[in-house]
Amino acid sequence: QVQLVESGGGLVQTGGSLRLSCAASGSVFSSNAMGWYRQAPEKQRELVATISSGGTTNYADSVKGRFTISRDNALNTVYLRMNSLKPEDTGVYYCARYRLNFIVTPTSWGQGTQVIVSS
Repeated sequence: QVQLVESGGGLVQTGGSLRLSCAASGSVFSSNAMGWYRQAPEKQRELVATISSGGTTNYADSVKGRFTISRDNALNTVYLRMNSLKPEDTGVYYCARYRLNFIVTPTSWGQGTQVIVSS
């Protein structure tokens, strides 16, 4: 059974930075695309960024140029570096795992980590 555990969230001022981590266990990590989603209060969960098993990345338009997704297969960990944070980046951030590189619907989710960006 796959387990995803996020960490690194917190309270930061506008313009600040955070790095989220997601540690995966229970399954082969390197063969699977991974993603980060977020959910703001009273809003639907939205896709933030994805990274394929080969390292190809994609980003939501709202975070392009500010966020960077990366992975370390030796550590079974995926990261989300967030720079130039804005209040609208506030939300719960979830790590997700896909079946191989089928980046459609995640097969596993983490429990989420809260990010609050103060203005």
